[in-house]
Amino acid sequence: MDSGATFENQKPPSSFSVMCVAVIGKNVSGELDHDDALKQIIGQNNPLFIRPFSTRHQELKFHYCCHTACDIIEERVAPGSKNMDLYLGLLYCLEDLAVYGFMTNTKIKFVIVISMTDSSIKDIEMKNLFRRIHNQYIALVNNPFYELESLPKITSKRFHTAIDTMVLG
Repeated sequence: MDSGATFENQKPPSSFSVMCVAVIGKNVSGELDHDDALKQIIGQNNPLFIRPFSTRHQELKFHYCCHTACDIIEERVAPGSKNMDLYLGLLYCLEDLAVYGFMTNTKIKFVIVISMTDSSIKDIEMKNLFRRIHNQYIALVNNPFYELESLPKITSKRFHTAIDTMVLG
C-alpha cells in the first residue's frame, strides 16, 4: 500500500464498506470493590478494541456509536426478551452510518459500523463477518501466552492484522 492511500480507497471483500470494528466486554484488569455496583456496570462495557477504517469521521464518533450500541444490545438481550440469536442485526442508524451488533454467551459484544451509502446489505454477509471476528477473538483468548486479564485493551498484533485483513481484504 502506498503512503497516500486511505482506507476508503481499498474495497473490502464484501459488498459493504466497514467504517469501524469494535470489541466491547469486561475489563477484568484492576481490582473492583464488590460493594461498588457502578464499577461493576462500567467494567462490563469497556471498549477492548475499537478500530476505525475511515478518515471521514473522527474516532470519537465511532466511540459514541459503540457505546450507544451497548445500550441497545442490553435492551435486546434483557431477561424476558425472545431474542436467542447471537447476531442482533441492525441496531440503529446515525446520519450516514449503520450500526450492527453481535453478543456472545459470555457477554462480549462485537459492533460493526458501516457506511449507509452502500447498496442493500445481506444479513448473511454481516453474520459471516461477525462469526469470523468472533473466531479471531476465540483464538486470542485461547492463546495461553496472551494475558487477557492484565491488559485493558486487546494489544495482539495477530488480532489487529486479522481484523484488518477481514475488512480491507
